[in-house]
Amino acid sequence: MGGISIWNLVIIVLLVVLLFGTKKLRGLGSDLGESIKGFKKAMNDDKAKDAEFEKVEQKTAESTEQKAKEKEQA
Repeated sequence: MGGISIWNLVIIVLLVVLLFGTKKLRGLGSDLGESIKGFKKAMNDDKAKDAEFEKVEQKTAESTEQKAKEKEQA
């Protein structure tokens, strides 16, 4: 009823394979996979940098508090 049936999808896939060929489609698939992998790696690198920044920020805050306490005691 107005939707795409399985046979329509099969015909579309066959036409795409005939037009582009299997080598080009395989190359597109591998390029797409590599770009997704690179994107995920970049996201994980950003998370690691954020965690490292928070650690440095926390150490800085602790040292500032410690200096303030030492100044009050003096």
